[in-house]
Amino acid sequence: MVKNIISKKRALEIVDRFHRSKVLVVGDIMVDQFIWGKVSRISPEAPVPVVKVTSENLLLGGCTNVLNNVFSMGGKVAISGIVGSDTMGTWLMDTLQEMNIDTAGVIVEQGRPTIVKTRVIAHNQQVVRFDREDKSPITQDSLQRIIAYIESMEDDLGAVIISDYNKGVFSEQLVREIREITTKRGIILCIDPKQSDFSLYRGCDLITPNYQETERALGREIESRDDLIKGGAALMKDFDFGSLLVTMGEAGMSLFERNGAVTHIPTVAREVFDVTGAGDTVIGVLALCVAAGATFTEAAVLANHAAGIAVGKVGTAPVYRDELKKAL
Repeated sequence: MVKNIISKKRALEIVDRFHRSKVLVVGDIMVDQFIWGKVSRISPEAPVPVVKVTSENLLLGGCTNVLNNVFSMGGKVAISGIVGSDTMGTWLMDTLQEMNIDTAGVIVEQGRPTIVKTRVIAHNQQVVRFDREDKSPITQDSLQRIIAYIESMEDDLGAVIISDYNKGVFSEQLVREIREITTKRGIILCIDPKQSDFSLYRGCDLITPNYQETERALGREIESRDDLIKGGAALMKDFDFGSLLVTMGEAGMSLFERNGAVTHIPTVAREVFDVTGAGDTVIGVLALCVAAGATFTEAAVLANHAAGIAVGKVGTAPVYRDELKKAL
């Protein structure tokens, strides 16, 4: 039973160590733009709703939403990735600096736009989303500057998160070089995958695909618990993962470990308003817990509680340490 994995006392001890734990997030940096409004009529020009805009806001998205979840939990966090030489890139850099986040690992690549996802929301329902992005591979110079930044970091790093949104940052070379650094220095490497070919992530300590990503990696549908267990075991064996955490929304999570143990963790979400960014919450809290000394099973239980809070919020919203402590 999950309740026997971790006591409330032990869980709170881990959370109370967050402020001494450091995580590096490497990945696809994005801005989440939200346009809020109301719908009262259909357009006479086409069968689409007319949204009367009432407000707009910008939030940290992509791997910076992962960073924001670590930051909101009180953890020490650093970031590395690519932005464009544009207004949104400047906003991101300014926002990170206001949070006292070191931006030395954020590379400005000329001719490449900062990724922006714009969501139009009316009456708490998403009406449409449009993306501005360039998914072509980053330059070799940018790749080498990311590696140089990671190598320059102090020895207090407890975990590295690869937050891969498949927007051009990660290649076999970059993942391999990051893995070599983390292995050499005894740092836990956690991966949130978006690419279907899991050979890219071979040998990582922990990978957190959702149900659909797991099916794509296997090349078949998962139709039962037995299918899931066999599929998870196959991925663990084929790609030499330390652990595999399959997130399944309202069905909870299943953690596969190298010793053959499989732990199913039921969801704790009471109401689901918006799953946007829930995976970012899971990987961020998971890595921070591991950096704070938790086992993978303990970390998965705490990340599950954090995800239950995240899906009860609308939009890309981080979960705060006090919220997690209250939930525990």
